[in-house]
Amino acid sequence: MTKVIIYGSFLCPYCFIAKRTLKRLGVSYKEIRINKSSSLMREMINKSGRFTAPQFFIDDEYIGGYGDLVAQAKSGELVNSLVVE
Repeated sequence: MTKVIIYGSFLCPYCFIAKRTLKRLGVSYKEIRINKSSSLMREMINKSGRFTAPQFFIDDEYIGGYGDLVAQAKSGELVNSLVVE
């Protein structure tokens, strides 16, 4: 099964919309909340090279941020790279 990880923040509107998009597509994901600890924020930055949430990974491959996820969802590329439940 494909593993989807989202680094996000509790009050982030883009994180909320991205999670809603994944749910609508039937995609399961694990959320890592960077607002809970500065070490989780550093982990996200080290893995993605970006300082903003959300950041997405599929099977440990970096996908990008919110805009990247939405573009892939609209083009169908996202669904093609996932095992949808």
